[in-house]
Amino acid sequence: MLAAYVPNGSSLERRDIVSGEEVPDHAVWLDLVNPGPGEDKLVERVLGIAVPTREEMQEIEVSSRLYVEHHARYMTATLMCNSDTAVPKTTPVTFILSGHRLVTVRYDDPKPFTLVGHKLARSCPANLTGETVLLDLLDAVIDRSADILERVGMDADRLSHQVYEPENNGADGKTSLSYKDMLKANGSHGDLNSKVRESLVSIGRLLLFLANEAEGMRWPKDVRLQLQSMQRDVLSLADHSTYLNSKIQFMQDGVIGIVNIEQNNIIKIFSIAAVAMMPPTLIASIYGMNFKSIPELEWLYGYPYAVALMIFSAILPFIIFKWKGWL
Repeated sequence: MLAAYVPNGSSLERRDIVSGEEVPDHAVWLDLVNPGPGEDKLVERVLGIAVPTREEMQEIEVSSRLYVEHHARYMTATLMCNSDTAVPKTTPVTFILSGHRLVTVRYDDPKPFTLVGHKLARSCPANLTGETVLLDLLDAVIDRSADILERVGMDADRLSHQVYEPENNGADGKTSLSYKDMLKANGSHGDLNSKVRESLVSIGRLLLFLANEAEGMRWPKDVRLQLQSMQRDVLSLADHSTYLNSKIQFMQDGVIGIVNIEQNNIIKIFSIAAVAMMPPTLIASIYGMNFKSIPELEWLYGYPYAVALMIFSAILPFIIFKWKGWL
């Protein structure tokens, strides 16, 4: 799908380009979503650029993601997608600045694109250019990353209370989540945090590349200052993501440690029970031997005597363990 965004007064109008139509001359933003062969060829013919394929966008080398070709700046970043669902993922998005037009190539629908599209449809500056749209998109991506990290932090805090303060989770002192569910939740938080960090790293590289190219593109000083501000925001969010990763790892170790302690307690109970049952078993084995010379064999009180002796020999170890503080 190819959408062209054309300034219309104080707003940016979206026009879907169908097969056979031409790109409007005043379009400042061309958005290619799952482009077909005819759509990318149309953009290439109009702007005189080469639209990268999906395989080329997935390259991880910096030289394959950030470069200049035929006076056009190619910038590929990894953005978050489906972050509000149970299966968040990252997707590569290519931004191409050619003249004062912006071309975006993507195969998913990151939320910042929808937000910026609605924002510019309501109101946009009179001198809107592709550079302005690019900055709005990058700013929305950074804000979205910050929102996701805030959500991960709050979820991690709630999980931390359940892990380390179980007495506050219910009147019976039980946690609302099992340790298995805690590990799964903590793992999902770590996975989402790592994806956001991956996105921030790619955005940071893109901003650095764009800042270096700003001089050649003769961007005004206020725009360059905005780029510097976004770079600082990305660095601060990356630091926060590192902190969250440490916190998530600490909780992961804590949950595993608690599970190990509970397992050790269970094993300790079985061990104590086995030791306590050894004397009664020995007594039962002795009196279970079929020898006529056993003194108590014909004794009237032999059976109750043996039972009482077994009970006493079972209780005595528990008393000793309690006195030693092992129980």
